[in-house]
Parts: sequence; structure tokens; C-alpha cells
Amino acid sequence: MEQVNRGISGLTWAAITLVVIGAVNWGFVGLFEFDVVAAIFGRLSALSRIIYVLVGLAGLYLLYAAVQLGKRERVTTMP
Repeated sequence: MEQVNRGISGLTWAAITLVVIGAVNWGFVGLFEFDVVAAIFGRLSALSRIIYVLVGLAGLYLLYAAVQLGKRERVTTMP
């Protein structure tokens, strides 16, 4: 039985976007000692902390999604 690929969900796209924002922010921190999120929303303001938490949760979600995708790929490629 062939599995239908439905594409990437909106939740997954949101998680990817948040993780990319976090990665770019960490790149700026490492290269220039400049925290973009803190510069925009304030150092450790409530909004900055919410963004950091969302980025962390998005990373955990993508880790979970990658494991699930790996399981699905192993199952569908077995003869």
C-alpha cells in the first residue's frame, strides 16, 4: 500500500520558522555578541522569555517529528 505524502503541516512550518529564528539569533550572539531578540523586545522581558521558550519548544517538537519521520521511513522502505 502506497503512503500519501500530505506535505508539511502548519505546525511544522511554524516550528521550522522559530528554530531558524533561534539559530540566526545564536549566530549573531556567537559572532557579534548581539542578541537580536533582546535588542527588539528587551533583555529578559516577558516577551523575550516567551520567544525563547517557544524556540525551545519548537526545537523539541522538530526533534520528535524527525524521530517519527525516521520511523515512518524505515517502515515504508522495508520489502
